[in-house]
Amino acid sequence: MKTFVFRNHTIEPLLGYDGMTYSGYDDISVVPREVDRYIWFYQVPVNADSAQLAEEIDSYRDKLDLVLAAADEHKPFIILSLVNLFPLTMTGNDTALSEAISAFNSHAARLSRERAGVKWVDFSAFTSRYEADVLINWKYYFMSQTLINPKLVHDFQHWWQRIEQELLYNRKKCLVLDLDNTLWGGVLGEDGIDGIQIGGDYPGKAYTYWQRALLQLSRNGVILAVCSKNNEADVQQAWEKNPAMVLKREHFSALRINWQDKATSMQELAEELNIGLDSMVFLDDNPSERELIKQMLPEVVVPDFPEKPYQLMPFFKSLVESYFRIYAVTSEDRAKTEQYQANARRNAEQARFTTMESYLYSLDIQMDVIPADEHNLPRIAQMTQKTNQFNLTTRRYAEDEVRRLLDKGWQIYCLNVSDRFGDSGITATIFIEPIDDKTASIDTLLLSCRILGKGIEEAFAKTVFNLLRLDGYRQLQAAYLPTARNGQTADFYDRMGMTLARTGGDGAKYYEMSLNDVFEINNCYNIRVL
Repeated sequence: MKTFVFRNHTIEPLLGYDGMTYSGYDDISVVPREVDRYIWFYQVPVNADSAQLAEEIDSYRDKLDLVLAAADEHKPFIILSLVNLFPLTMTGNDTALSEAISAFNSHAARLSRERAGVKWVDFSAFTSRYEADVLINWKYYFMSQTLINPKLVHDFQHWWQRIEQELLYNRKKCLVLDLDNTLWGGVLGEDGIDGIQIGGDYPGKAYTYWQRALLQLSRNGVILAVCSKNNEADVQQAWEKNPAMVLKREHFSALRINWQDKATSMQELAEELNIGLDSMVFLDDNPSERELIKQMLPEVVVPDFPEKPYQLMPFFKSLVESYFRIYAVTSEDRAKTEQYQANARRNAEQARFTTMESYLYSLDIQMDVIPADEHNLPRIAQMTQKTNQFNLTTRRYAEDEVRRLLDKGWQIYCLNVSDRFGDSGITATIFIEPIDDKTASIDTLLLSCRILGKGIEEAFAKTVFNLLRLDGYRQLQAAYLPTARNGQTADFYDRMGMTLARTGGDGAKYYEMSLNDVFEINNCYNIRVL
């Protein structure tokens, strides 16, 4: 990826040289358009004259606006916030500099809300980890204008890699929790409903804050699940009758409360939720249980759990920063717990029917096929980053890349699915590349694991094929590119009636199909093209 960096200090050691081109110090005379993205990485200069420095900071806003006006608006533009690494004022009431810094950061944050592609990154999330005398090495500053201590390069690069993942909406999907001495203090089977530590003074107060934080994590799209050796009836009573309990049964998407080994329970949770083990983080106060999961299920992330309740909130912060933070939360993320619970109700309902067709008719499935636009584009990009199982090619796209494909004339659709149990949200997408006036090619076709097993994938694909036919296309090409996770899609195009044209040495399969005839779709689906 070719990146152009606007800077006012030496920052090459931080961002490196691979694909990076840097402006001159405080130089905005060149704004190249033949790059993949831009980074604005100005920091507060060293100057004892705070009034003069405040004026300089004010000028950065105008420079940033000029650069944005000249930059390619379809390419991502990342702005790092200003941080005063060497705060110095002569009087206690001198606020001019801090106000100028705040004004710049507010302006940059507002730009990120108003202009597609602009992302604002809080650089203080990195610098706040260090004492002031650690952040700057004055020897290197005076020798090479390097403002950030070179000894922090490794730490910065680790932090920056996580920021890159946040911008791509990559994070773990599910947090699996033990109960006793993990979600609350004490052992439920021994201490009873009113004896466990939750609410009131310390240590119960620490567990209250912990559960409130976990609830917010759930509201931001992380699946919560339980894996506990306990009597389920006792746990249900604790959730219902202990008034201090913040997290209740309805906040968890799946439960394994039993006496079997936790490795088996974790595998069952992954199967029920239809997610990979590598999407899960497991928390347990018991070191032997943690070691079991590490040994038996190495794909699962197993952090060390804090020994004291007063360490829970710093631990929560580290969990978010390491595994769960993303740049923005979509509406589908916010509704995730409810969506997985609705899936459980659908699965239970299926047992009442003797045929799949009668079951599908009973669901009253609504499928809305929607062209990509600025409203749904973040969700479409997020799905390409996260979906592994039903993903024919597993190509990953950032938001700006999806925009560029649309500008090149690609047809991109997403699918919103709902039924009588609830709204699953936008859960599928397809990218169509025009080859010529009569031929199109499927670049990407994927569906969320939440809607698999009901034939929705075939109905969605056929609907889009019919749309392509109406647009005048008569030939369709497609590919299956195998990965370690998408084996279930290996015969999808065969089932769709496509002809295998050739195979690749890596197991890839390439297909062709005529679009001369209309594709018939089972009428158990209510399909709208919006």
